[in-house]
Amino acid sequence: MFCNFRSTFFALSAVIAGITSIPAFAQMNAIKFEEYDMPNGLHVILHQDKSAPVVATVLHYRVGSRDENPQRTGFAHFFEHLMFEATDDIPRATIDKHIEGAGGQLNAYTSFDETVYHFEVPANEIKLALWIESERMRKLHVESKGVETQRGVVKEERKNRTDNTPYGTSFEKLFKNLFGGGSYGWTPIGSAQHIDVATISEFKEFYNKFYEPNNATLVIAGDFDTKMAREYVDAYFGIYPKGEEIKREDFKLPEISGEYRETVEDTKAQLPAVYIGYRGPKKGNPDAYAIDMINTILSGGQSGRLYQRLVDKDQIAVQSYSFNQDLQNAGMLAVVGVVAPGKTTGAVEKAIYEEIERLQKDGVSDEEFQKARNTEEDRFIFGKKNALEKAEALAKYYTYFGKTNEINTEIQRYNKVTKADLQRVAKQYFSVDKRVVLTYVPKTK
Repeated sequence: MFCNFRSTFFALSAVIAGITSIPAFAQMNAIKFEEYDMPNGLHVILHQDKSAPVVATVLHYRVGSRDENPQRTGFAHFFEHLMFEATDDIPRATIDKHIEGAGGQLNAYTSFDETVYHFEVPANEIKLALWIESERMRKLHVESKGVETQRGVVKEERKNRTDNTPYGTSFEKLFKNLFGGGSYGWTPIGSAQHIDVATISEFKEFYNKFYEPNNATLVIAGDFDTKMAREYVDAYFGIYPKGEEIKREDFKLPEISGEYRETVEDTKAQLPAVYIGYRGPKKGNPDAYAIDMINTILSGGQSGRLYQRLVDKDQIAVQSYSFNQDLQNAGMLAVVGVVAPGKTTGAVEKAIYEEIERLQKDGVSDEEFQKARNTEEDRFIFGKKNALEKAEALAKYYTYFGKTNEINTEIQRYNKVTKADLQRVAKQYFSVDKRVVLTYVPKTK
């Protein structure tokens, strides 16, 4: 019901096309905020936005699938669901009723590096949102009834999103073979078998380790009084002591020894498809901004190189796009081609490689470069339109960069990227002997 951990995966497969050149960055007003650390380690960020009588709260926990035991995958995603169960003072199945009854909305998502919970409520309901988040932080009931309910929910979600979806295993297979042996080697949805056999005590141990104030960032954005908000935060979250320091294993990025290829017979697919994945740089690396721009050039709607070549010109694919997943410690860029009826996977794969090689050999045109830059400026500004979007961005900038003000300045990193950088990065990361190639072919049941 609440989970959307793969939304980023799908959102990155489509980019804005045909944006005209406008001085977007020059038109942006700086987002102002206050931030402070509580004695228990909770980092708090406050941003006032009086444009609408709404308050958004975001509680960003620094725990994702990479923090899991490889024999107990899916725990972070499981808790995304379990956190909507009972607490000491909130009965089961009532959190959504509290928020929706107050005229608000709620959701959560999990990724490799984070688990994030958020509420949007009328401004006069700020206390309700903060009270619920404080209850869930340390008073969650990790008990049989809730756990068994959510086991079923998570398993059903996996069936719907992965097992019973055309090409549904592609995300898992790309990460498994690009990052196998490291903590990005499995995806947040995890293994249904691992969740099946996990015990209550194992779930409690995970909760008590990661759901502590010193492992979280709380953001409040919207129409509120700063002094009162601080008082509410102190009252609701200040009661918890600082948790034990979390000892995380060093991130491992195993070497790739050569190209990996696999043919997958897919009973859900009606057309063959090719998925080609490459490792990319981590979030914040200067090359990550170049990869973003390359993704736009390859996959910028009908004017993108992949659509122009494979769909429009050669007519060998009904769909072709790329998507970029930049994470805290590494990244991935994948290129996809869904084969047109009567055409072959070999022809699609060959055309994709030719477009990548053209990028490596000839670089990009002035027009493509400007379009990519304009697209990033547009995303940077218009991706922070409302209180919730700004709250989520503030939490991420603090968590991943340690510099919350990157919410105002990160666009400068894109503006430093040159055409030469795009060509260099294409040569560096799109390596023939370090890619994963998945060929999906329909299989009749």
